[in-house]
Amino acid sequence: MAILTICRYGKEILNQKTKRINFNLLEKKLPKLINDMTQTCLAYNGVGLAATQVGLDIALAVVLLPQEEEGSYKRYVLINPEITNMQGNVLSTEGCLSFPGLSIQVPRAKKVKVKYLNEKGLPVELNAEGFLAIILQHEIDHLNGKVFIERVQPKDQAKVQEELERLSKEW
Repeated sequence: MAILTICRYGKEILNQKTKRINFNLLEKKLPKLINDMTQTCLAYNGVGLAATQVGLDIALAVVLLPQEEEGSYKRYVLINPEITNMQGNVLSTEGCLSFPGLSIQVPRAKKVKVKYLNEKGLPVELNAEGFLAIILQHEIDHLNGKVFIERVQPKDQAKVQEELERLSKEW
């Protein structure tokens, strides 16, 4: 297992739509990559990590949903995920491993339905709400070349830009 390098804001790959995975072609390489992404996410105290954030142009993300027991999580491995339904609206305070130190309010759907392949290549349809729905939207945005600062409400954009300029000097 390896801790992978996180791509920070400004890296071109963070703004690129990923390529769909042909599961049969990558099946043998996926377990190590999924474990490395999981370990990287845990090492940086994240709850999700998209392949683009570690420099890979493939539609793969891991989500580590915290559970009640301290230090435990439920892992979701999303291959070629697609949001097929969104309902409701909520303002979510989010951070991102590619934007260390930045925490902003982002409008999101309250509930989502996502279809994807799991780590065994089997199709899954997941209905999610609350924190899981927010994490899923954030990671799927990454795979579609969209970062969370692009979702900021217009009234907050100048403040976010200012904060980004300040923080990026420390990266």
